[in-house]
Amino acid sequence: MLVSRLAIISLLGASAPLAIGDAQQDQRGGGAVRALQVQGNVYRLAGAGGNIAAQIGPDGVVLVDAGSAEATEGVLAAIKRLTDQPIRYIINTGPDADHIGGNEKLSAAGQSIFPRTSGGGGGFAAALSNEGRASIVAHEALLSRMSAPTGKESSYPSAAWPTETFSRKHKDIFLNREGIQIIHQPSAHSDSDSIVFFRRSDVIVTGDVFDFTRFPVIDVAKGGSIQGELDALNYLIDLAIPPIPLPWQEGGTMIIPGHGRVTEESEVVEYRDMVTIIRDRLQDMLARGLTLEQSKAANPTNGFRRRYGSESGPWTTDMFVEAVYKSLTAKK
Repeated sequence: MLVSRLAIISLLGASAPLAIGDAQQDQRGGGAVRALQVQGNVYRLAGAGGNIAAQIGPDGVVLVDAGSAEATEGVLAAIKRLTDQPIRYIINTGPDADHIGGNEKLSAAGQSIFPRTSGGGGGFAAALSNEGRASIVAHEALLSRMSAPTGKESSYPSAAWPTETFSRKHKDIFLNREGIQIIHQPSAHSDSDSIVFFRRSDVIVTGDVFDFTRFPVIDVAKGGSIQGELDALNYLIDLAIPPIPLPWQEGGTMIIPGHGRVTEESEVVEYRDMVTIIRDRLQDMLARGLTLEQSKAANPTNGFRRRYGSESGPWTTDMFVEAVYKSLTAKK
């Protein structure tokens, strides 16, 4: 297992300005949305539910995720402190309310990068400019989730749904002099996850594919799986570049998780290793014929429970073990 850069820095007595600044941001009291420059022209907005990333530049603001609906005013205030440019795009990474709840209000507060025309173009022109609002971009699987199957009622108004979707592995855009890749991660946290890579800034935004505060949330009911989760973590590791051979210096790819502080490649490696060990333990228990309850009692998260586990709240350790167990026993 690789030793994290922060551990090496600690041993060498060097400082880590970004990590320390991030920790100070997280420790501040109150419910205000806080902005922290991560690298290049990408900022992390914390305190809005799930982490939000904001790319700032002459073309406007590109947001990755929108936080919860209740945090919208705080998000807008935080953006206003950074720039007077309008929100142009909102990229959604997954289906959870603390990442997409602010879609409708933030889109309405933004401005399409395409000019609205007073005549001609009909429905196509209106769709292209999203009626003058900021565009919402996501994989088409997320649109299917948000718009609800035929005969069902959606949990979100149509103004919150993605207005630009893609069905291939990734979608590329170029804004604020930077290439941006939106990369679908099938069957990880859910079947509609994407990660976002800001190439010039060298920042990856993961959504809930990587949640640094707890065991990964694998939503089996929404198409998530343990193998898809591991595939996504391995892809993140392949995409990120560590600050080698001088790990005590600032540099390398910075990673904004769905929740928690900004991290780097070596910490994703440690997280991936933890998930792999627990997966392997449960596979062994299944091979020995243990039931779900027997597997829970055998404590497959031993050694990691204190760091990532929870006995209460929306995602407990037992819920994680059950999700992995169900994923491993699901019919292929």
